[in-house]
Amino acid sequence: MKSANGINLTMLCDFYELTMGNGYWVSGMKDRITYFDVFFRDRPDNGGFAIAAGLEQIVDYIQNLHFAQEDIEYLRGRGIFDESFLEWLKDFRFHGDIWAVPEGTPVFPNEPVITVRAPAIEAQLLETYMLLEFNHQSLIATKANRICRAAEGRTVLEFGSRRAQGITAAVTGARAAFIGGCAGTACTVSDQVYGVPAAGTMAHSWVQMFGSEYEAFEAYCKAYPTNAVLLVDTFDTLRSGVPNAIRAFNNILKPLGIRKCGIRLDSGDMAYLTKKAREMLDEAGWTECTITVSNSLDERLIRDLIRQGAKIDSFGVGERLITSRSTPVFGGVYKLCAVENEDGSLTPKIKISENVGKITNPGYKKVYRLYDGKTGKAEADYICLHDEVVDDSKPLTICDPQARWKRKTLKNFRAKELQVPIFRNGELVYDLPTLPEIKQFCKDQLNTLWPELFRFDYPHLYYVDLSEKLMALKDSMLESAGRQREEK
Repeated sequence: MKSANGINLTMLCDFYELTMGNGYWVSGMKDRITYFDVFFRDRPDNGGFAIAAGLEQIVDYIQNLHFAQEDIEYLRGRGIFDESFLEWLKDFRFHGDIWAVPEGTPVFPNEPVITVRAPAIEAQLLETYMLLEFNHQSLIATKANRICRAAEGRTVLEFGSRRAQGITAAVTGARAAFIGGCAGTACTVSDQVYGVPAAGTMAHSWVQMFGSEYEAFEAYCKAYPTNAVLLVDTFDTLRSGVPNAIRAFNNILKPLGIRKCGIRLDSGDMAYLTKKAREMLDEAGWTECTITVSNSLDERLIRDLIRQGAKIDSFGVGERLITSRSTPVFGGVYKLCAVENEDGSLTPKIKISENVGKITNPGYKKVYRLYDGKTGKAEADYICLHDEVVDDSKPLTICDPQARWKRKTLKNFRAKELQVPIFRNGELVYDLPTLPEIKQFCKDQLNTLWPELFRFDYPHLYYVDLSEKLMALKDSMLESAGRQREEK
């Protein structure tokens, strides 16, 4: 698998993944089976949830893992790698197992979104790229969903390619935004590669190229009579832009019997200008003409514009979406949680920190989502060890994640495992859905969440609880670590 500039993406890894791999090799640990969890710690923008995305690109990466001869020569030139390790890398491929939640699934902090079971070197090598895709696309899908919710059913288009932080961020960012709810993108290559509908009409330079604003509008209506969306704020929106647009519609579109058209504003007081523009368009008989706005929009500004009665049919959202400017880092991590012994038993692993938020949940785990039997709404997520089974025919008591003395008992509920098998013994066993299917799946899954989770400020805190068995394991490992510290 190569990037846009021809780089083998297998080499898109932190250098320590290679030094550790070499270390495992010379230590005789290359075949030791390890378990890693991918999860995140904090919800973007302090929202109620995040949306998992990026799995398709992770699958593509894993299927194409290989070291080219020039990669081997580069590593040999560093002078620190064992020659037998470099020879082994020539035939490298992934042989492990992976489980993951499907793209578009709402997810919550500290629960395994992806689980990797693989020989130590193979598992370690996946870390950087897996986190890169998971972190970036989950961040943008989550931000896009916030923005689309603020728009209250109005169309939202992703317009951020020119402000994205690199080529991949623009292309896969548009993909993630589509999953989160955007109707399309301005990024042409994202349409070509992923099928995200690309849309766009004109920039201010189009208007400036002609002798007058009206001539520019007239020419555009002649060139694209069935998709005439005119940018009306190059000079003066209400004095010239909207009147000239109406004149072009009357002279070019009306004789053709075309009523579908639109205007776009990219500057000024959007609430005031769109209300006045709507009045002018309606008085001229162009009631079906749509109004699109762009320019540094985000969910809060969109919400305020709607509250102020702005007459807007669609939003073009750029830099604050494609960079998730208010929370630009997702914070997903890749942590060892267990090691498999020669007899097949597991030794759980835990990371301990003085920062309580960085203490991990040990062991090979799985996650259940618990749905209310009457409403179908998600009540909680339940993390347990891999050999535990939630019996939804029996009551289950769960605790508040922030205060374990706050408890509630679920009696009529349905339990569903969130993760599904993706790779088994290095072979893909998952049928990748199409992008429209992922988008619809995301919408359906969001409909299972209570409305209180959608608040932008102080959303309801969703329960993500640990099973008693997992909690006991974690407590015992923390106690053991504490005793070891005291002994020292």
